[in-house]
Amino acid sequence: MVINTVLSVMAYEYPTEKLSIYLSDDGGSEITFYALLEASRFSKYWLPFCKKYRVEPRSPAAYFSRVAESFHDPLMATDWSSIKKLYVDTKKRIEKTTKQGQISDELRQEHKGFREWDLILIDGRHEKAMDTEGQPLPTLVYLAREKRPQYHHHFKAGAMNALIRVSSRISNAPVILNVDCDMYSNNSESVRDAMCFLMDEERGHEIGYVQYPQSFENITKNDVYGGSLRVIYEVELAGLDGNGGPCYVGTGCFHRREALGWKSMYFNPERKGFVGVSPTTLLQTLVQHKRWSEGDFQVFFSKYCPFVYGHGKIPLQLQASYCFFLLWAPNCLATLYYVAVPSLCILRGISLFPKISSNWILPFAYVIIAKYGYSLGEFVWCGGTFQGWWNEQRMWVFKRTTSYLFGFCDTILKSIGIARSGFVVTAKVADEEVSERYEQELMEFGTPSPMFNIIATLSLINLFSFVGGVKKIITDYYGEEVLGDELGLQILLCGLLVLINLPIYQGLFFRKDKGRMPNCVTYQSLILAIIIVAYLIA
Repeated sequence: MVINTVLSVMAYEYPTEKLSIYLSDDGGSEITFYALLEASRFSKYWLPFCKKYRVEPRSPAAYFSRVAESFHDPLMATDWSSIKKLYVDTKKRIEKTTKQGQISDELRQEHKGFREWDLILIDGRHEKAMDTEGQPLPTLVYLAREKRPQYHHHFKAGAMNALIRVSSRISNAPVILNVDCDMYSNNSESVRDAMCFLMDEERGHEIGYVQYPQSFENITKNDVYGGSLRVIYEVELAGLDGNGGPCYVGTGCFHRREALGWKSMYFNPERKGFVGVSPTTLLQTLVQHKRWSEGDFQVFFSKYCPFVYGHGKIPLQLQASYCFFLLWAPNCLATLYYVAVPSLCILRGISLFPKISSNWILPFAYVIIAKYGYSLGEFVWCGGTFQGWWNEQRMWVFKRTTSYLFGFCDTILKSIGIARSGFVVTAKVADEEVSERYEQELMEFGTPSPMFNIIATLSLINLFSFVGGVKKIITDYYGEEVLGDELGLQILLCGLLVLINLPIYQGLFFRKDKGRMPNCVTYQSLILAIIIVAYLIA
């Protein structure tokens, strides 16, 4: 995956002598260095092939998976077969070395980098750095930074800073593209497109960076985990662009090396600039959003809060737009209230909302219909399905009651010195069984997690409360309208949450595959939910 991303950006439709690619590997892995060495050799054949036939996309894996060997041009058919064989052979060698877990003595003799930890694999400044057509190759650099326990390395930001320092000594290009290892370039014209903004005669001097949206190639039809973030990238970031510029999302972004707080630009072309891999399990998704929400909330608490650092520098509406994302974590408080308290109050017969027969119900009805009607229209307009929208609503509930809760608590604990900062990388590689269940849009549990305990316990509380509320109306009060009138909206909310949690009930009680809810989570959550409900009923 990493090597395909590297090859895709090496093959940009742009003067190669002006391109320098830096791979940041915090692990300092000899196997990754070897894989990059193999990529540098394959690039001598891949780049001429891409430019000769103007192929898209220019990630070999993505290209060969989409384009079959059926060409009217005999020469292209021959070249296609040859380059495909070279790629397969390169892939096999990398996979073989990876399985062995070490570099053989024979491979160590192939490049001095294994002995001297040399940075530069292809030096674009050297006359010998040519492809098979005699054209110059881009500079290719491997970077592994030193880490020490007593010094904070600042995670991804620290890696970016190290890359900026090293690149200033080698290439010192005025524009930097930051791409995650799993986000290959899908459009060979992306550099030219970004430069059109940065070099515009009228407004180019105002633009500090050009942000592309994240797109994912492994999203299922109904996007079971809401991983595409469709509305965020198609609507909300475009809205920020209208307010003065989008926020930096961490990948797919062209920066000026010298960015002076400048405006930013959001660019979402018809052909996606970058395509990556979305998490394929529920836990991966929740962990990813925990990291995002925690990092964003830390920014809000820091001196770089848009309302503080941006005061007098950017418009108020743009400050507020940034804070929409920075305040994801505190959303857990309101969501937890609505998910738990109204349902539990049903068991005690406590009414929290206006009566169904009261005119005060109209504002609630308007907000519910307007909010979700607009949300559905927005999602479908972005190319989604009704089931996809429903899956996204479910995921917002799950993320706000787990990911955002953990992110909120960790940020508070770190701010008072009780906990330390951590960074959990989201796994993007799944085994065959997990991939099959993902394609079938079956929600994947499988591994015990405190997040699953919270989700399962809340879902069971809502189920018990809904059953108890309906029983009170039908049995205890013989269908008396007063109770149904007072608790009607709460029971409706509780019933909606039960529908949202249907995959949880399936994972707890009905599924037999390895992706079901772990037994320990089932038992712990069931016991805790029963204790809470029994206490309220007593």
